[in-house]
Amino acid sequence: MPSILIIGGGLAGLFTALKLSPLPCTVLTPVPLGEGASSAWAQGGIAAAIGEGDSIESHVVDTLAAGAGLCDAAMVRLMASEASDRILDLLEFGVPFDKDLQGKLVQSREAAHSANRIVRVKGDQAGRAIMQALIAAVRKTPSIRVIEGTEAFELLRDEHGAIAGARANLAGRVVRFSASHVVLATGGAGQLYAVTTNPKEAWGSGLAMAYRAGATLANMEFVQFHPTAIDIGRDPAPLATEALRGEGAVLVDRDGRRFMLDLHPDAELAPRDVVARGVFSAIKAGRGAFLDCRAAIGRHFSDLFPTVHASCIAAGIDPAVDLIPVAPASHYHMGGVWTDENGRALGVSAPENLFAVGEVACTGVHGANRLASNSLLEAVVFGARVALEIATKADFTQAQPVDEGIGIRPFGEDHDEMRAMLDLRRSMQADVGVLREEGGLRRAFDSFWQVLDSAPRRRVQDMAHVASLVCGAALRRNESRGGHARFDFPASWKLPLWQYDTIGTLPPAAAPGGFGPIPHGELKA
Repeated sequence: MPSILIIGGGLAGLFTALKLSPLPCTVLTPVPLGEGASSAWAQGGIAAAIGEGDSIESHVVDTLAAGAGLCDAAMVRLMASEASDRILDLLEFGVPFDKDLQGKLVQSREAAHSANRIVRVKGDQAGRAIMQALIAAVRKTPSIRVIEGTEAFELLRDEHGAIAGARANLAGRVVRFSASHVVLATGGAGQLYAVTTNPKEAWGSGLAMAYRAGATLANMEFVQFHPTAIDIGRDPAPLATEALRGEGAVLVDRDGRRFMLDLHPDAELAPRDVVARGVFSAIKAGRGAFLDCRAAIGRHFSDLFPTVHASCIAAGIDPAVDLIPVAPASHYHMGGVWTDENGRALGVSAPENLFAVGEVACTGVHGANRLASNSLLEAVVFGARVALEIATKADFTQAQPVDEGIGIRPFGEDHDEMRAMLDLRRSMQADVGVLREEGGLRRAFDSFWQVLDSAPRRRVQDMAHVASLVCGAALRRNESRGGHARFDFPASWKLPLWQYDTIGTLPPAAAPGGFGPIPHGELKA
Protein backbone atom coordinates (compact mmCIF):
# COMPACT_ATOMS: atom_id res chain seq x y z
CA MET A 1 0.00 0.00 0.00
CA PRO A 2 1.23 3.59 -0.65
CA SER A 3 2.59 5.43 2.39
CA ILE A 4 3.93 8.89 3.19
CA LEU A 5 7.19 9.58 5.01
CA ILE A 6 8.10 13.12 6.11
CA ILE A 7 11.73 13.61 7.12
CA GLY A 8 11.98 16.59 9.45
CA GLY A 9 9.97 17.89 12.39
CA GLY A 10 10.20 21.65 11.90
CA LEU A 11 7.58 24.02 10.58
CA ALA A 12 7.68 22.69 7.01
CA GLY A 13 7.34 19.05 8.03
CA LEU A 14 4.63 19.51 10.65
CA PHE A 15 2.56 21.90 8.54
CA THR A 16 2.68 19.46 5.62
CA ALA A 17 1.60 16.63 7.92
CA LEU A 18 -1.32 18.66 9.26
CA LYS A 19 -2.45 19.63 5.75
CA LEU A 20 -2.32 15.95 4.76
CA SER A 21 -4.75 15.01 7.54
CA PRO A 22 -6.75 12.78 7.64
CA LEU A 23 -4.35 10.85 5.39
CA PRO A 24 -1.89 8.87 7.52
CA CYS A 25 1.76 9.91 7.48
CA THR A 26 4.92 9.26 9.48
CA VAL A 27 7.23 12.08 10.59
CA LEU A 28 10.86 11.31 11.44
CA THR A 29 12.78 13.79 13.56
CA PRO A 30 16.27 13.37 15.09
CA VAL A 31 15.34 15.28 18.26
CA PRO A 32 12.12 15.79 20.24
CA LEU A 33 9.57 18.01 18.54
CA GLY A 34 10.34 21.66 19.13
CA GLU A 35 14.07 21.07 19.60
CA GLY A 36 16.63 21.46 16.84
CA ALA A 37 14.24 23.14 14.40
CA SER A 38 15.39 26.44 12.90
CA SER A 39 11.72 27.38 12.61
CA ALA A 40 11.43 27.56 16.39
CA TRP A 41 14.27 30.07 16.50
CA ALA A 42 12.77 32.45 13.95
CA GLN A 43 12.24 35.79 15.64
CA GLY A 44 10.83 38.06 12.94
CA GLY A 45 7.61 36.41 11.80
CA ILE A 46 5.80 35.68 8.55
CA ALA A 47 5.49 38.11 5.64
CA ALA A 48 1.97 38.50 4.25
CA ALA A 49 0.48 41.43 2.32
CA ILE A 50 -2.78 41.63 4.24
CA GLY A 51 -2.62 45.12 5.73
CA GLU A 52 -4.29 48.31 4.57
CA GLY A 53 -2.34 50.03 1.83
CA ASP A 54 -0.30 46.91 1.06
CA SER A 55 -0.73 44.59 -1.92
CA ILE A 56 0.36 41.23 -3.25
CA GLU A 57 2.06 42.99 -6.15
CA SER A 58 4.07 45.14 -3.74
CA HIS A 59 5.20 42.03 -1.86
CA VAL A 60 6.21 40.47 -5.19
CA VAL A 61 8.19 43.55 -6.23
CA ASP A 62 10.06 43.68 -2.90
CA THR A 63 10.89 39.96 -3.11
CA LEU A 64 12.17 40.24 -6.69
CA ALA A 65 14.32 43.24 -5.80
CA ALA A 66 15.94 41.48 -2.86
CA GLY A 67 16.49 38.34 -4.97
CA ALA A 68 18.88 40.28 -7.22
CA GLY A 69 17.52 39.08 -10.54
CA LEU A 70 17.42 35.35 -9.81
CA CYS A 71 13.90 34.88 -8.45
CA ASP A 72 11.32 32.90 -10.38
CA ALA A 73 8.68 35.62 -10.68
CA ALA A 74 5.80 33.18 -11.16
CA MET A 75 6.74 31.29 -7.99
CA VAL A 76 7.09 34.52 -6.04
CA ARG A 77 3.64 35.66 -7.14
CA LEU A 78 2.18 32.27 -6.24
CA MET A 79 3.71 32.46 -2.75
CA ALA A 80 2.58 36.02 -2.09
CA SER A 81 -0.96 35.37 -3.34
CA GLU A 82 -1.44 32.35 -1.06
CA ALA A 83 -0.01 34.03 2.05
CA SER A 84 -3.33 35.17 3.50
CA ASP A 85 -4.83 31.66 3.32
CA ARG A 86 -1.86 30.19 5.10
CA ILE A 87 -2.04 32.81 7.86
CA LEU A 88 -5.67 31.75 8.36
CA ASP A 89 -4.52 28.12 8.59
CA LEU A 90 -2.02 29.03 11.28
CA LEU A 91 -4.65 30.94 13.22
CA GLU A 92 -6.91 27.87 13.06
CA PHE A 93 -4.04 25.75 14.37
CA GLY A 94 -3.84 28.09 17.37
CA VAL A 95 -0.93 30.41 16.60
CA PRO A 96 -1.40 33.51 18.82
CA PHE A 97 -0.35 36.22 16.40
CA ASP A 98 -0.22 39.73 17.87
CA LYS A 99 -3.50 41.65 17.52
CA ASP A 100 -4.57 45.20 18.28
CA LEU A 101 -7.51 46.25 20.46
CA GLN A 102 -9.88 45.81 17.50
CA GLY A 103 -8.71 42.24 16.98
CA LYS A 104 -6.77 42.96 13.79
CA LEU A 105 -3.39 41.39 13.21
CA VAL A 106 -0.52 43.71 14.10
CA GLN A 107 2.09 43.93 11.35
CA SER A 108 5.62 45.32 11.53
CA ARG A 109 8.24 46.21 8.97
CA GLU A 110 11.56 44.50 8.28
CA ALA A 111 14.47 45.23 5.97
CA ALA A 112 13.74 45.71 2.25
CA HIS A 113 9.95 45.52 2.72
CA SER A 114 8.10 48.60 1.46
CA ALA A 115 5.23 48.15 3.92
CA ASN A 116 4.40 46.81 7.36
CA ARG A 117 3.60 43.19 6.48
CA ILE A 118 5.33 40.99 9.10
CA VAL A 119 2.90 39.08 11.30
CA ARG A 120 4.57 38.49 14.68
CA VAL A 121 4.06 36.98 18.12
CA LYS A 122 5.16 38.96 21.19
CA GLY A 123 7.72 40.90 19.22
CA ASP A 124 10.39 38.23 18.65
CA GLN A 125 8.73 34.91 19.52
CA ALA A 126 6.94 34.00 16.26
CA GLY A 127 8.95 30.89 15.50
CA ARG A 128 8.60 29.43 18.97
CA ALA A 129 4.89 30.23 19.20
CA ILE A 130 4.15 28.80 15.76
CA MET A 131 6.01 25.60 16.55
CA GLN A 132 4.28 25.22 19.92
CA ALA A 133 0.89 25.58 18.27
CA LEU A 134 1.70 23.14 15.47
CA ILE A 135 3.15 20.59 17.86
CA ALA A 136 -0.03 20.73 19.94
CA ALA A 137 -2.12 20.30 16.79
CA VAL A 138 0.02 17.37 15.62
CA ARG A 139 -0.27 15.65 19.01
CA LYS A 140 -4.06 15.83 18.67
CA THR A 141 -4.14 14.51 15.09
CA PRO A 142 -4.41 10.70 15.06
CA SER A 143 -3.36 10.38 11.42
CA ILE A 144 0.12 11.74 12.18
CA ARG A 145 2.68 9.38 13.71
CA VAL A 146 5.84 11.11 14.96
CA ILE A 147 8.96 9.04 15.63
CA GLU A 148 11.42 11.14 17.60
CA GLY A 149 15.12 10.39 17.96
CA THR A 150 15.26 9.09 14.39
CA GLU A 151 17.80 10.53 11.95
CA ALA A 152 17.34 9.57 8.31
CA PHE A 153 20.58 9.23 6.36
CA GLU A 154 19.72 7.59 3.03
CA LEU A 155 16.86 7.71 0.52
CA LEU A 156 15.82 4.44 -1.11
CA ARG A 157 14.70 3.87 -4.71
CA ASP A 158 12.90 0.91 -6.22
CA GLU A 159 13.88 -0.99 -9.37
CA HIS A 160 12.07 1.58 -11.51
CA GLY A 161 13.88 4.54 -9.97
CA ALA A 162 10.92 5.79 -7.91
CA ILE A 163 11.30 6.70 -4.27
CA ALA A 164 10.91 3.71 -1.96
CA GLY A 165 11.53 5.14 1.50
CA ALA A 166 14.54 5.86 3.66
CA ARG A 167 17.06 4.37 6.04
CA ALA A 168 17.44 5.98 9.43
CA ASN A 169 19.35 5.71 12.68
CA LEU A 170 16.85 4.83 15.40
CA ALA A 171 18.39 4.40 18.85
CA GLY A 172 21.66 3.19 17.36
CA ARG A 173 20.06 0.75 14.92
CA VAL A 174 19.64 0.98 11.15
CA VAL A 175 15.92 0.96 10.41
CA ARG A 176 14.33 0.94 6.96
CA PHE A 177 11.07 2.82 6.37
CA SER A 178 9.32 1.80 3.17
CA ALA A 179 7.29 4.63 1.64
CA SER A 180 5.89 5.47 -1.78
CA HIS A 181 6.11 9.24 -1.14
CA VAL A 182 8.92 10.98 0.75
CA VAL A 183 8.89 14.65 1.78
CA LEU A 184 12.25 16.16 2.73
CA ALA A 185 11.78 18.88 5.35
CA THR A 186 15.23 18.70 6.94
CA GLY A 187 16.03 22.41 7.05
CA GLY A 188 19.21 24.16 5.96
CA ALA A 189 22.97 23.78 6.22
CA GLY A 190 24.11 26.58 8.53
CA GLN A 191 26.15 24.23 10.69
CA LEU A 192 28.61 23.86 7.83
CA TYR A 193 29.95 27.20 9.11
CA ALA A 194 31.83 27.87 12.33
CA VAL A 195 29.60 30.86 13.13
CA THR A 196 25.91 30.25 12.59
CA THR A 197 22.49 30.91 14.06
CA ASN A 198 21.31 27.42 13.06
CA PRO A 199 20.81 24.49 15.46
CA LYS A 200 23.20 21.53 15.51
CA GLU A 201 20.91 19.41 13.31
CA ALA A 202 20.99 21.88 10.39
CA TRP A 203 24.08 20.58 8.59
CA GLY A 204 22.60 19.76 5.17
CA SER A 205 21.55 16.14 5.66
CA GLY A 206 18.57 16.48 3.32
CA LEU A 207 20.75 17.99 0.59
CA ALA A 208 23.20 15.10 0.85
CA MET A 209 20.44 12.48 0.74
CA ALA A 210 18.68 14.09 -2.20
CA TYR A 211 21.88 14.54 -4.17
CA ARG A 212 22.94 10.94 -3.69
CA ALA A 213 19.46 9.80 -4.73
CA GLY A 214 19.76 11.67 -8.05
CA ALA A 215 17.90 14.93 -7.37
CA THR A 216 19.09 18.21 -8.85
CA LEU A 217 20.32 20.97 -6.53
CA ALA A 218 20.10 24.65 -7.46
CA ASN A 219 21.63 27.97 -6.33
CA MET A 220 23.92 26.25 -3.85
CA GLU A 221 26.35 29.19 -3.71
CA PHE A 222 23.79 31.56 -2.22
CA VAL A 223 24.13 31.62 1.57
CA GLN A 224 22.51 34.38 3.57
CA PHE A 225 24.48 35.67 6.52
CA HIS A 226 22.36 37.34 9.14
CA PRO A 227 24.09 40.65 9.79
CA THR A 228 23.27 40.87 13.49
CA ALA A 229 24.07 37.67 15.30
CA ILE A 230 25.00 38.56 18.87
CA ASP A 231 28.79 38.22 19.04
CA ILE A 232 29.30 36.59 22.43
CA GLY A 233 31.10 33.37 21.45
CA ARG A 234 28.15 30.97 21.60
CA ASP A 235 27.49 28.13 19.12
CA PRO A 236 24.91 28.54 17.74
CA ALA A 237 25.08 32.31 17.98
CA PRO A 238 21.92 33.96 19.37
CA LEU A 239 20.14 36.28 17.00
CA ALA A 240 19.33 39.96 17.28
CA THR A 241 16.20 40.00 15.15
CA GLU A 242 15.87 42.29 12.16
CA ALA A 243 12.72 43.65 13.79
CA LEU A 244 14.99 45.63 16.13
CA ARG A 245 16.20 47.66 13.16
CA GLY A 246 12.62 47.84 11.95
CA GLU A 247 11.82 49.58 15.25
CA GLY A 248 14.62 52.08 14.72
CA ALA A 249 17.76 50.47 16.17
CA VAL A 250 20.93 51.53 14.31
CA LEU A 251 24.30 49.98 13.53
CA VAL A 252 27.38 51.82 14.76
CA ASP A 253 31.11 51.20 15.05
CA ARG A 254 33.02 51.58 18.28
CA ASP A 255 33.28 55.34 17.63
CA GLY A 256 29.49 55.60 17.38
CA ARG A 257 29.44 56.24 13.61
CA ARG A 258 26.46 54.86 11.63
CA PHE A 259 28.44 53.13 8.86
CA MET A 260 25.40 51.85 6.91
CA LEU A 261 24.44 55.42 5.91
CA ASP A 262 27.33 55.37 3.42
CA LEU A 263 26.39 52.00 1.90
CA HIS A 264 22.69 52.09 1.01
CA PRO A 265 19.82 54.62 0.97
CA ASP A 266 17.87 52.42 3.40
CA ALA A 267 20.87 52.19 5.78
CA GLU A 268 20.07 49.59 8.47
CA LEU A 269 16.95 48.48 6.57
CA ALA A 270 18.86 47.58 3.41
CA PRO A 271 18.68 43.96 2.19
CA ARG A 272 20.48 41.50 4.40
CA ASP A 273 23.42 40.81 2.10
CA VAL A 274 24.21 44.53 1.95
CA VAL A 275 24.02 44.92 5.73
CA ALA A 276 26.03 41.74 6.32
CA ARG A 277 28.85 43.03 4.12
CA GLY A 278 28.74 46.37 5.90
CA VAL A 279 29.02 44.72 9.32
CA PHE A 280 31.71 42.32 8.09
CA SER A 281 33.77 45.17 6.62
CA ALA A 282 33.51 47.24 9.80
CA ILE A 283 34.74 44.31 11.89
CA LYS A 284 37.51 43.44 9.42
CA ALA A 285 38.69 47.07 9.50
CA GLY A 286 39.00 46.87 13.28
CA ARG A 287 36.17 49.31 13.96
CA GLY A 288 33.79 46.70 15.36
CA ALA A 289 30.04 46.58 14.83
CA PHE A 290 27.33 47.18 17.42
CA LEU A 291 23.55 47.42 17.45
CA ASP A 292 22.39 50.53 19.27
CA CYS A 293 18.84 50.06 20.59
CA ARG A 294 19.03 52.61 23.37
CA ALA A 295 17.11 55.50 21.82
CA ALA A 296 14.65 53.53 19.70
CA ILE A 297 13.66 50.84 22.23
CA GLY A 298 15.42 51.54 25.52
CA ARG A 299 13.58 50.50 28.67
CA HIS A 300 10.83 48.76 26.69
CA PHE A 301 13.31 46.19 25.38
CA SER A 302 12.43 43.34 27.74
CA ASP A 303 8.72 43.66 26.95
CA LEU A 304 9.05 44.06 23.18
CA PHE A 305 11.88 41.59 22.50
CA PRO A 306 12.15 39.18 25.42
CA THR A 307 14.18 36.52 23.56
CA VAL A 308 16.93 38.92 22.51
CA HIS A 309 16.83 40.55 25.92
CA ALA A 310 17.40 37.22 27.67
CA SER A 311 20.38 36.38 25.43
CA CYS A 312 21.96 39.75 26.11
CA ILE A 313 21.41 39.64 29.87
CA ALA A 314 22.92 36.14 30.00
CA ALA A 315 26.06 37.60 28.41
CA GLY A 316 26.19 40.55 30.81
CA ILE A 317 24.76 43.08 28.34
CA ASP A 318 21.79 45.28 29.16
CA PRO A 319 20.50 46.33 25.72
CA ALA A 320 18.47 49.16 27.23
CA VAL A 321 21.69 50.97 28.14
CA ASP A 322 24.52 49.04 26.41
CA LEU A 323 25.54 48.50 22.79
CA ILE A 324 25.07 44.95 21.52
CA PRO A 325 28.16 43.52 19.75
CA VAL A 326 27.11 41.87 16.48
CA ALA A 327 28.68 39.88 13.64
CA PRO A 328 27.41 38.18 10.47
CA ALA A 329 26.53 34.51 10.91
CA SER A 330 25.42 31.81 8.49
CA HIS A 331 21.66 32.00 8.74
CA TYR A 332 19.77 30.76 5.70
CA HIS A 333 20.54 28.81 2.52
CA MET A 334 18.74 30.01 -0.59
CA GLY A 335 19.85 26.92 -2.52
CA GLY A 336 18.51 23.42 -2.20
CA VAL A 337 16.60 20.65 -3.91
CA TRP A 338 15.16 22.10 -7.10
CA THR A 339 11.38 21.75 -7.02
CA ASP A 340 8.30 22.71 -9.01
CA GLU A 341 5.33 24.69 -7.70
CA ASN A 342 4.04 21.61 -5.85
CA GLY A 343 7.31 20.76 -4.13
CA ARG A 344 8.17 17.86 -6.44
CA ALA A 345 11.93 17.32 -6.87
CA LEU A 346 13.05 18.17 -10.40
CA GLY A 347 15.84 16.89 -12.61
CA VAL A 348 16.50 14.13 -15.13
CA SER A 349 17.61 11.69 -12.43
CA ALA A 350 15.25 12.82 -9.65
CA PRO A 351 13.28 9.90 -8.21
CA GLU A 352 9.53 9.95 -8.73
CA ASN A 353 7.48 11.00 -5.69
CA LEU A 354 10.34 12.75 -3.90
CA PHE A 355 9.27 16.16 -2.53
CA ALA A 356 11.12 18.91 -0.68
CA VAL A 357 9.71 21.78 1.34
CA GLY A 358 11.15 24.54 3.48
CA GLU A 359 14.81 25.55 3.58
CA VAL A 360 16.02 22.27 2.05
CA ALA A 361 14.12 23.15 -1.14
CA CYS A 362 14.91 25.66 -3.87
CA THR A 363 11.57 26.85 -5.21
CA GLY A 364 13.00 29.97 -6.83
CA VAL A 365 11.22 32.42 -4.53
CA HIS A 366 14.39 33.67 -2.82
CA GLY A 367 16.70 34.04 -5.78
CA ALA A 368 20.15 35.21 -4.70
CA ASN A 369 18.98 36.74 -1.44
CA ARG A 370 15.96 35.93 0.76
CA LEU A 371 13.68 38.78 1.72
CA ALA A 372 13.15 38.93 5.48
CA SER A 373 10.36 36.71 6.87
CA ASN A 374 9.67 35.05 3.51
CA SER A 375 11.18 31.78 4.75
CA LEU A 376 8.38 30.78 7.12
CA LEU A 377 5.90 31.89 4.46
CA GLU A 378 7.57 29.68 1.85
CA ALA A 379 7.43 26.70 4.23
CA VAL A 380 3.69 26.91 4.82
CA VAL A 381 2.70 27.87 1.26
CA PHE A 382 4.60 25.03 -0.36
CA GLY A 383 3.90 22.62 2.51
CA ALA A 384 0.21 23.04 1.74
CA ARG A 385 0.85 22.55 -1.97
CA VAL A 386 2.89 19.38 -1.36
CA ALA A 387 0.08 17.97 0.78
CA LEU A 388 -2.51 18.74 -1.88
CA GLU A 389 -0.37 17.20 -4.62
CA ILE A 390 0.18 13.97 -2.67
CA ALA A 391 -3.42 13.71 -1.45
CA THR A 392 -4.76 13.47 -4.99
CA LYS A 393 -2.77 10.34 -5.83
CA ALA A 394 -3.88 7.34 -3.78
CA ASP A 395 -5.11 5.89 -0.53
CA PHE A 396 -2.36 5.59 2.05
CA THR A 397 -1.33 3.53 5.03
CA GLN A 398 1.34 4.19 7.66
CA ALA A 399 4.99 3.53 6.74
CA GLN A 400 6.27 0.53 8.67
CA PRO A 401 9.82 0.40 10.08
CA VAL A 402 11.98 -2.69 9.63
CA ASP A 403 15.10 -3.21 11.76
CA GLU A 404 17.95 -4.21 9.43
CA GLY A 405 20.00 -5.64 12.27
CA ILE A 406 22.90 -3.19 11.96
CA GLY A 407 24.17 -1.06 14.84
CA ILE A 408 25.46 2.52 14.56
CA ARG A 409 27.72 4.08 17.17
CA PRO A 410 26.86 7.61 18.30
CA PHE A 411 28.33 10.49 16.32
CA GLY A 412 30.98 12.54 18.06
CA GLU A 413 32.80 9.80 19.99
CA ASP A 414 35.72 9.67 17.56
CA HIS A 415 38.33 12.40 17.95
CA ASP A 416 39.42 12.30 14.29
CA GLU A 417 35.90 12.75 12.93
CA MET A 418 35.22 15.67 15.26
CA ARG A 419 38.48 17.32 14.24
CA ALA A 420 37.62 16.82 10.56
CA MET A 421 34.20 18.38 11.12
CA LEU A 422 35.63 21.40 12.97
CA ASP A 423 38.27 21.92 10.27
CA LEU A 424 35.56 21.80 7.62
CA ARG A 425 33.46 24.40 9.44
CA ARG A 426 36.47 26.71 9.85
CA SER A 427 37.28 26.40 6.14
CA MET A 428 33.73 27.28 5.19
CA GLN A 429 33.79 30.29 7.52
CA ALA A 430 37.16 31.55 6.30
CA ASP A 431 36.90 30.92 2.55
CA VAL A 432 33.22 30.42 1.64
CA GLY A 433 31.78 33.13 3.86
CA VAL A 434 30.50 36.69 3.54
CA LEU A 435 33.22 37.68 1.02
CA ARG A 436 34.95 35.13 -1.21
CA GLU A 437 37.74 34.93 -3.80
CA GLU A 438 39.12 32.29 -6.14
CA GLY A 439 42.23 31.33 -4.17
CA GLY A 440 40.34 30.72 -0.94
CA LEU A 441 37.52 28.87 -2.70
CA ARG A 442 39.97 26.53 -4.44
CA ARG A 443 41.79 25.92 -1.17
CA ALA A 444 38.53 25.08 0.60
CA PHE A 445 37.27 22.92 -2.28
CA ASP A 446 40.45 20.82 -2.26
CA SER A 447 40.24 20.37 1.51
CA PHE A 448 36.65 19.12 1.29
CA TRP A 449 37.59 16.46 -1.24
CA GLN A 450 40.42 15.35 1.03
CA VAL A 451 37.83 14.88 3.77
CA LEU A 452 35.64 12.89 1.36
CA ASP A 453 38.56 10.56 0.68
CA SER A 454 39.54 10.08 4.30
CA ALA A 455 36.54 10.76 6.58
CA PRO A 456 35.83 7.81 8.89
CA ARG A 457 32.08 8.38 9.10
CA ARG A 458 29.27 8.93 6.66
CA ARG A 459 28.05 12.11 8.34
CA VAL A 460 31.42 13.83 7.96
CA GLN A 461 31.56 12.66 4.35
CA ASP A 462 28.08 14.04 3.74
CA MET A 463 29.01 17.37 5.32
CA ALA A 464 32.10 17.54 3.11
CA HIS A 465 30.03 16.66 0.07
CA VAL A 466 27.49 19.43 0.68
CA ALA A 467 30.31 21.88 1.52
CA SER A 468 31.98 21.02 -1.79
CA LEU A 469 28.72 21.68 -3.64
CA VAL A 470 28.36 25.13 -2.05
CA CYS A 471 32.04 25.93 -2.59
CA GLY A 472 32.15 24.57 -6.15
CA ALA A 473 29.11 26.58 -7.17
CA ALA A 474 30.64 29.70 -5.61
CA LEU A 475 33.88 29.07 -7.47
CA ARG A 476 32.11 28.77 -10.80
CA ARG A 477 29.92 31.87 -10.41
CA ASN A 478 32.28 34.60 -11.61
CA GLU A 479 30.25 37.53 -10.34
CA SER A 480 28.89 38.92 -7.11
CA ARG A 481 25.15 38.75 -6.59
CA GLY A 482 22.95 38.68 -3.49
CA GLY A 483 24.33 36.30 -0.89
CA HIS A 484 27.32 35.42 -3.09
CA ALA A 485 30.01 38.13 -2.98
CA ARG A 486 33.55 37.81 -4.35
CA PHE A 487 36.54 40.09 -3.80
CA ASP A 488 37.79 39.25 -7.31
CA PHE A 489 34.45 40.20 -8.93
CA PRO A 490 33.43 43.19 -6.82
CA ALA A 491 31.62 45.36 -9.37
CA SER A 492 28.17 43.85 -8.90
CA TRP A 493 28.16 43.80 -5.12
CA LYS A 494 29.26 47.40 -5.12
CA LEU A 495 26.39 48.10 -7.51
CA PRO A 496 23.41 49.42 -5.52
CA LEU A 497 20.94 46.57 -5.18
CA TRP A 498 18.01 48.56 -6.50
CA GLN A 499 19.77 48.69 -9.89
CA TYR A 500 19.50 44.92 -10.26
CA ASP A 501 16.00 45.30 -11.68
CA THR A 502 17.62 46.22 -15.00
CA ILE A 503 18.82 42.61 -15.19
CA GLY A 504 15.30 41.24 -14.91
CA THR A 505 14.19 37.97 -13.38
CA LEU A 506 16.21 35.13 -14.83
CA PRO A 507 15.89 31.38 -14.24
CA PRO A 508 18.90 30.07 -12.29
CA ALA A 509 20.53 28.35 -15.27
CA ALA A 510 20.42 31.55 -17.35
CA ALA A 511 22.02 33.87 -14.82
CA PRO A 512 25.01 35.87 -16.12
CA GLY A 513 28.16 33.99 -15.14
CA GLY A 514 26.09 31.44 -13.28
CA PHE A 515 25.54 27.74 -13.50
CA GLY A 516 22.17 27.37 -11.77
CA PRO A 517 20.97 23.88 -10.98
CA ILE A 518 23.61 21.28 -10.17
CA PRO A 519 22.64 17.92 -11.68
CA HIS A 520 23.58 14.82 -9.74
CA GLY A 521 27.29 14.10 -10.01
CA GLU A 522 28.22 17.18 -12.04
CA LEU A 523 30.62 18.78 -9.59
CA LYS A 524 32.48 15.56 -8.89
CA ALA A 525 33.13 15.14 -12.59
